[in-house]
Amino acid sequence: MYNVPHFKTSDSDEVIAFMHAHPFIMLCGVSENNTPVVTHVPVLIEQRGDKIYLLAHVMRKQDHTKAFEANPNVLAVFSGAHTYISASWYGNKQSASTWNYQTVHARGILKFLDDDGLLNIITKLTETFEQNPASPSLVHKMEEAYVSSMMKAIVAFEIEVTDLQHVFKLSQNRDEKSYENIIEQLGSKDSEAKEIAEIMRKRKSKVYPS
Repeated sequence: MYNVPHFKTSDSDEVIAFMHAHPFIMLCGVSENNTPVVTHVPVLIEQRGDKIYLLAHVMRKQDHTKAFEANPNVLAVFSGAHTYISASWYGNKQSASTWNYQTVHARGILKFLDDDGLLNIITKLTETFEQNPASPSLVHKMEEAYVSSMMKAIVAFEIEVTDLQHVFKLSQNRDEKSYENIIEQLGSKDSEAKEIAEIMRKRKSKVYPS
C-alpha cells in the first residue's frame, strides 16, 4: 500500500464509514501452490467490541474457495471513486500529475461457517441491500425448498480483521489555492471526478483548519 502520512485520516470512524459505503470488495488470497486468487463479493461489516468482521458468501468448488480453504490469510480491498489530477491545475506547474483515490485494505483470517451461519448471512445481506421490508426477494419470503437448494451451491464465511490500512489520496499535500482549483477543475469532468471533487470539498476544513 502507498503509505504516506499526508494521505491518512486520524478519524477511524471515517475509515469504517468508507467501508460501509463501498461494500463490494476484491477479496485476495494465495493458493497452496502460491498462486494469487481474487474474487469480488459484497460484504457486511460488523463491529464486535474492538474487533471488525467481514461477512459474505461465495460459490463452492471455485479456485478462490479452494485457496481460502488451504490458506485462510486474506486481503479485502475496498475501493471508491478515483480520477486523474493534472499538474497544470497546481500553482507550481513543475510538478508531476497524479491520481486521486480512496481505498481501505483489510487483512484478516477467513473462517468458513456452517449452514446456520450461511442462512443468517444471506438473510442479512438481502435485507441490507434490498432496503425494503416488503420486498418479495427477502430470504424469509422465499420458498424453503428454493433457499435450501440455493444454499447447497454456496458457503458462508467471516473474516476477523487483524490489520486495517487506508489511503485517502485527495491532494492534501497541495497548497490551499491549488486544492481549490483542483476541485473546480474536477467539477467539469466525469461523474467519478465530480464525486472526488465533492469529497475534497467536504474534507477541506480538515486539510486547512482555520
